[in-house]
Amino acid sequence: MELNVKEIINSTLILFSIIDITGNVPIVISLRNHVGHIQAGKATMVAFVIMLVFLFLGNELLKLIGIDLPSFAIAGSVIIFIMALEMILGIQIMKEVETETASIVPLAFPLLAGPGVFTTLLSIRAEYKVENIVAGIIINLVFVYLVLKRTKYIEQFLGKNGLTVLRKFFGIILLAIAIKLFKTNIGL
Repeated sequence: MELNVKEIINSTLILFSIIDITGNVPIVISLRNHVGHIQAGKATMVAFVIMLVFLFLGNELLKLIGIDLPSFAIAGSVIIFIMALEMILGIQIMKEVETETASIVPLAFPLLAGPGVFTTLLSIRAEYKVENIVAGIIINLVFVYLVLKRTKYIEQFLGKNGLTVLRKFFGIILLAIAIKLFKTNIGL
């Protein structure tokens, strides 16, 4: 095992931009308000396991069930698109989720560990050593955990109006990410 600081920093920054926990804060707060409680530890651990499984077995798992990575990414982009519409329009399209499962779906998957992260993991695996990617995942998920634990304080700091503006702004960004993910994977 050979840890390389440059590879760890690069994989951490790449994954940070894809996971985008700071941009997902309005979604997390909205989800917490719907279900009453987010299990930060559970969401973080489930996202970690999903990322590791996909890092090591992603291509094989998708091939096994007969799905190619672009199809998987397009399906994820549709979910992200719907979540973005909810944020921008202030409507509810997705059915209420149970408190017990909200930390897993939609938080751990597809928000934290979704198609964009999967595609990125497979891409950077070709470039970086696995142990450095795992270190990047761990660094990101420590930050994710801290943000998830502090959403109540973030919400109080921003206030109702600040949160509304942030939710609309990041809803538009999330919508753009969904469209880009869709376009990239259908070859436009």
